[in-house]
Amino acid sequence: MKRIKMAAVAAMIFITAPTFADNSIIPVSKATKDIAVNLRDKASNDDSAYEILKSLTTEVGARHPGTPGEKAGIEWAVKKLHALGFDKVYTEDVKMNGWVRGVETAEILLPSYQKMVITALGRSKSTPEGGLEAQIVHFKNYAALEQADDNSLKGKIAFISNRMEKFKDGAGYGPANSARSKGHQLAAQKGAEALLIRSIGTDDHRNPHTGATSVAMGYTAVPAVALSNPDADQLMRLMEYGHSPKIRLNIQTKDLGPIVTKNVIAEITGRELPNEVVVIGGHLDSWDLGTGAVDDGAGVAIAMATGALIKSHTKTPPRRTIRVILWGAEELGLIGARAYAKARQEDGTIANHVIGSESDFGAGPIYGLQSSSNVSPSALHVVDTMAGLMGELGISRLSGDTTGGPDMIPLSKLGVPALKLLQDGTDYFDLHHTPDDTFDKVNPEHMRQNLAAWTVFAYIAAEWPGSFK
Repeated sequence: MKRIKMAAVAAMIFITAPTFADNSIIPVSKATKDIAVNLRDKASNDDSAYEILKSLTTEVGARHPGTPGEKAGIEWAVKKLHALGFDKVYTEDVKMNGWVRGVETAEILLPSYQKMVITALGRSKSTPEGGLEAQIVHFKNYAALEQADDNSLKGKIAFISNRMEKFKDGAGYGPANSARSKGHQLAAQKGAEALLIRSIGTDDHRNPHTGATSVAMGYTAVPAVALSNPDADQLMRLMEYGHSPKIRLNIQTKDLGPIVTKNVIAEITGRELPNEVVVIGGHLDSWDLGTGAVDDGAGVAIAMATGALIKSHTKTPPRRTIRVILWGAEELGLIGARAYAKARQEDGTIANHVIGSESDFGAGPIYGLQSSSNVSPSALHVVDTMAGLMGELGISRLSGDTTGGPDMIPLSKLGVPALKLLQDGTDYFDLHHTPDDTFDKVNPEHMRQNLAAWTVFAYIAAEWPGSFK
């Protein structure tokens, strides 16, 4: 397949490192750049990430914590990483409280009978067996619900209708997400029997979007449910006609109590500085509605294929260790990532993490490279060099700050520098946390472009002898 080229290359925005009188800037050698280019070109014609993703989503499927699918996913990852030739493959236990969904039904009872499509939000409590029936009270957004008097919704269901806006970088997600994460607490404070929200998603398909709430264990304060966008629109139209819809919700969920999941880790051992690590990865768990292809099977496959390609297409390993981390239980609150960071803080090895990044925004093409504010000024030229070599892939050097991805947040808070390979997420939230998150949505050409960019980053970060801190 021919390499992706874009006109945007000519308009790259470079952030150039300052010049120091003490010559503290260590250049990226020509040999390093030549190898990175060779890896980029091989990756641009390599379907290994796509094939790894196909295997994961087909042979395993959904990987929700505490389910047989999650266990199968962990076993699959260990076996596949060994087969890909990594020097070291191991797992680390992560303790958490499990939760699974069961029955999920909803109906409009008045003014006319209509079925709706819903899904329980993460760690939602159950309704009474057989469901609950109540009139909805509409709120345009979370802030509007905040203005309601406490205990004013007794016997009612709070309905938050705000629609997430669509942006290339997913900027609409955060502003809409308070309804999902904290809405159950607010609804309980206002006296509501349950919380019903418009799905946090940008599609118009009849697929509800699940997602995490603020609850780490136990249950939400009231049953918390997401409604598909078309069904939310239907409720809005009924209210526009002057009706006050009465609905029935029936969701039955189960708290599994204490369970153990795992982070799966693989390494290419560095030839000179094996204790210094460059982190790349994705989260292995997924929600249970689809097969977790874009969230985050794609990131898992890209990270695994990146390490394997560098291992198989370099004569000698890079100077530092490349560590691929497949974090567990991200969807229920970065649980695996927090456990990993805490363990490294406690054993004193957090300082050995020289830089990192996570792929967790689907399988769209990468358009930008961004660095965190704690990357040393004397290392910014290295990021510029990476962006320059990614330019042929249509990737520009962009300003701004980053944590490097959701599972990198705990490491970033501990001072680990990060880069972000920004993907086009225009359609990501059409699929995110829905039954439509399946392998057929992934473009193999985009996966090749991602693999090419990640090999440039991972190889140069591991080979360059200077410090990113």
